[in-house]
Amino acid sequence: MDKAKVVIIGSGPAGYTAGIYAARANLEPVIYEGFYSGPSGGQLMTTTDVENYPGFPEGITGPALMDNFRKQAHRFGSILLQDDVVSLDLSKHPFIIKGKKNTHEALSVIISTGATAKRLDIPGTRDGEFWQKGVTACAVCDGAMPIFRGKPLYVIGGGDSAIEEALFLTKYSNQVFLVHRRDALRASKIMQERALNHPILKVLWNSVITEVTGDKVVRSVTITDVKTGEKKSHEAAGVFFAVGHTPNTTFLNGQIDLFETGYIKVVPGTSKTNVPLVFAAGDAQDHVYRQAVTAAGSGCMAAIEAERELAARGLVL
Repeated sequence: MDKAKVVIIGSGPAGYTAGIYAARANLEPVIYEGFYSGPSGGQLMTTTDVENYPGFPEGITGPALMDNFRKQAHRFGSILLQDDVVSLDLSKHPFIIKGKKNTHEALSVIISTGATAKRLDIPGTRDGEFWQKGVTACAVCDGAMPIFRGKPLYVIGGGDSAIEEALFLTKYSNQVFLVHRRDALRASKIMQERALNHPILKVLWNSVITEVTGDKVVRSVTITDVKTGEKKSHEAAGVFFAVGHTPNTTFLNGQIDLFETGYIKVVPGTSKTNVPLVFAAGDAQDHVYRQAVTAAGSGCMAAIEAERELAARGLVL
């Protein structure tokens, strides 16, 4: 069985940044990047233009940004494994991490498995259709893109997050529609008031989007009234899913404290979990910001804290 000072589970901005910092601290980190469950690099691998990551004034594609992260982690000595973790044993120390092809005994673990945006199965929004060509799941990430500016945009959802996304989009669009299948919003009262009183934002009650069409990008949506069945086509430049995220934490099997929503609990202001020498970074523990830059920052925190904890216990020099 191979031994490691630090095993990082997951890639993306958090995992690769943790690898960069851990490698520069001579911890020789092993990164299980993922492979069978999807491409390494996290959600940014399905994103086209990234315009809000610092240091790229002209923007950069998601895959190119993640390739840069990966190359930098490798340059400093991170061991990159294209493998998925199928189980880990945190009941004893050192910890045991088992992948489909590799097994490691680790002195510390950083979990950076991210989260997956929930998407409804609507014709035109799927992979290979208009996903990331006008259909997205993050207004803060993508809303300022030129293809959306000054054009009608549609947000699917009815909770606080959906209203936050819709309100954010009003900075760039001439009209934003919040599409909700019921006749009442689930959001908090104050958020409902903001939505209902906004001059640019309009709620489409008892409605669902049943098709998204276009050419190279989104051009229109079909709105169906759930009570009457009436369908209407409307001009649209973008469709934003705001129906929640699912953190990729089920493989932990209850060995770490989680919130009811599945996100990993960490000590506030740190990346520390309830299990000593186990840390969490990125969207697996962040249900608030969910940005590449905050994920990278938390990966830095996790690596620094791992090095300090290992040194304090005399496990590394």
